[in-house]
Amino acid sequence: MKRSLYFIFTISFLILWSSCRKDFEFSPSTGNLEFSKDTVYLDTVFTNIGSSTYNLKVYNKSDDDIVIPSVKLGLGDASEYRLNVDGISGKTFENIKILAKDSIFIFVETTIDINNFSNPNGNYLYTDQIEFDSNSNLQKVELVTLVQDAVFIYPNRDNTTKVIETLTLNVGGELIETELQGRELLNTELTFTNEKPYIVYGFAAVPNGETLNINAGARLHFHSNSGLIISEGATLNVNGSFSNDQNLLENEVIFEGDRLEPNFSNTPGQWGTIWLFDGSINNSINYATIKNATVGILSDGNPNGATEKLKISNSQIYNSSNFGILGRNTSITGENVVINNSGQSSFAGTLGGVYNFTHCTIANYWNNGFRQFPSVLLNNFVTDENNNAILADLTEANFNNCIIYGNDNPEILLDEIEDSEVTFNFKFTNCLIRFEDNNNNFTGDNYNLENTNLYENNIFNEDPNFKDVELNQFIIGDESAATNKGNVLFSSQIPTDILNINRTNSPDLGAYQHVTFPKDD
Repeated sequence: MKRSLYFIFTISFLILWSSCRKDFEFSPSTGNLEFSKDTVYLDTVFTNIGSSTYNLKVYNKSDDDIVIPSVKLGLGDASEYRLNVDGISGKTFENIKILAKDSIFIFVETTIDINNFSNPNGNYLYTDQIEFDSNSNLQKVELVTLVQDAVFIYPNRDNTTKVIETLTLNVGGELIETELQGRELLNTELTFTNEKPYIVYGFAAVPNGETLNINAGARLHFHSNSGLIISEGATLNVNGSFSNDQNLLENEVIFEGDRLEPNFSNTPGQWGTIWLFDGSINNSINYATIKNATVGILSDGNPNGATEKLKISNSQIYNSSNFGILGRNTSITGENVVINNSGQSSFAGTLGGVYNFTHCTIANYWNNGFRQFPSVLLNNFVTDENNNAILADLTEANFNNCIIYGNDNPEILLDEIEDSEVTFNFKFTNCLIRFEDNNNNFTGDNYNLENTNLYENNIFNEDPNFKDVELNQFIIGDESAATNKGNVLFSSQIPTDILNINRTNSPDLGAYQHVTFPKDD
């Protein structure tokens, strides 16, 4: 009985106490709001492409519950910004409540058509304000977005059926219908300039017999599941040149995704690949940065042509979710190439082929999860749908004055299926390589490091002294084991490094001549 009376008394007290609280009596705000930032920068967006969502936190640090009579965009319904205030979307809001010592979130987005403004000259700085209350209590937070004009390349869409155009490709003289969304480039689209960035939706294909020329300073941005296809009989020429400003890279050709916000600057797998089809010819890439793709470059076929299928020079490939360069029974020459941060291998020469890399830095410091393969993978086979191996000649794979390193061990894999009908020829000369086999897992002639027909004047497992692998900075310092270890025969063929520094007298290994790093304070 006493327990029941106590319970009733307690409940009655709580009801009476709560009825006296003023938690739900809101006073008008008095202009004393505080904000997580005074300006919301929505970074750079391309015209007609929606931004990411940005947030602003609004604080009521007073001891009173308050109501804000109005929250609105300064330009009202005409504003190109969109708000979500405490879970409600719109551009104008009334009577927004904030409890004492509490806060609310405001989320901001925008999609802007640069053509709505006069004389944008390629860029337009679009601004507005979020206004809180009015008159003497008015407080403002600025909104700022840089809008960039661009050339858009996208497949056609049937307005009736909503079906998006897919590619039909000429393969060995046979027209093959694919499920790849995209279209062939028109004759008027076969030169990319540096006047405006290019935004590619789907796969843009270079038609048979045509050449895509990409001029120095061009910027190519690819939407998800998009890329370039260089068809049979077609050619890609990337004509970048050395940039004096290594931050701006004003003369380099840059391939990346179409999201410009800082959070996306180093996110792997944002777009597809540069795909050099079997039968494409005389492809060249000079002074390019290829980043954040699924496969940076995919090269198929033509292992025995009069010239290499692809020559890539003075270029960097970073943050590929699968492979930096994937060759499949093809021929590639690489000079002053830097590759890092690949979900599988940074370079893979599969199903044989012909590969020659000189003064290259092929590294892999992937830290986004497990990777199956080392920095460099060579094999002479592919398995079909019935798990049968198809073999082909690895005619040659030469790595000269290179650095092959990473955060795994070992960083080379020579995956040969031995067969008297095919060859498996490779050689590492004057390279710094990470390869430790403490448990004797790698046996056979291919891993006989004393065989000078396969390994000559190499350095194993010593520190390359890279500047900052997490920032893709692979210049080497004074303490690098690669310093002055290059063979002058190879350096004379490529007399300057990727930064245009002469290397003929005392060549270092890799794509960079060493520098003296500044001392930490």
